[in-house]
Amino acid sequence: MAGWLDRRSAPLLLGLVAGLLAVAAGLLAGGDAAERAGLAARWTARAGLPLFLVAFLASTLVRRWPGPVTRALLRRRRQWGLGFALAHTIHLVALGINVVVYAPGRSWGSVIGGGLAYALVYLMALTSTDAWQRRLGRWWGRLHRFGIYYIWFIFTASYAGRAFGDDPGKRVVGLVFGSILIAALALRLWPQRRRAAPMTAG
Repeated sequence: MAGWLDRRSAPLLLGLVAGLLAVAAGLLAGGDAAERAGLAARWTARAGLPLFLVAFLASTLVRRWPGPVTRALLRRRRQWGLGFALAHTIHLVALGINVVVYAPGRSWGSVIGGGLAYALVYLMALTSTDAWQRRLGRWWGRLHRFGIYYIWFIFTASYAGRAFGDDPGKRVVGLVFGSILIAALALRLWPQRRRAAPMTAG
């Protein structure tokens, strides 16, 4: 497992496969064209979430549970971010078709909030190299830190809206995925317990 996860191509392959499978599942499950487009848009967003969580938690996981698998995830954290960007590009296409053709009239708030998230996704993807890290200096860390927390916020706000909505089916989805995102943030921010210093004879 660790050897496969340590391949540079593995996160990109997973992002591509997850996005395409989500589109295929939506097209097969929908009853008509509008429902198929809506399901493809929703399910591609969910398909990219695990890849985002790996990038979001990679350093936390290796600090708390060091081992071959977590070290492989950390070494390829940039690739997991790129895999998420690829999966979310598929989501963007599916969402664009759904919004433009079948469900126009989105609020400006959602358009601006989601648009900024996509701008950050692609800006982070374009700067995910050592050369850009050296060129940007401290701003590289600030950009990627702000970007990953903002993407987390957009995901969480989206699922929170479903959790407190009127549709029972969407409410369950919102509660499940919203809880996962909040738990991920808590794990990332929770201070690691320091080991007690060994006692020495005085």
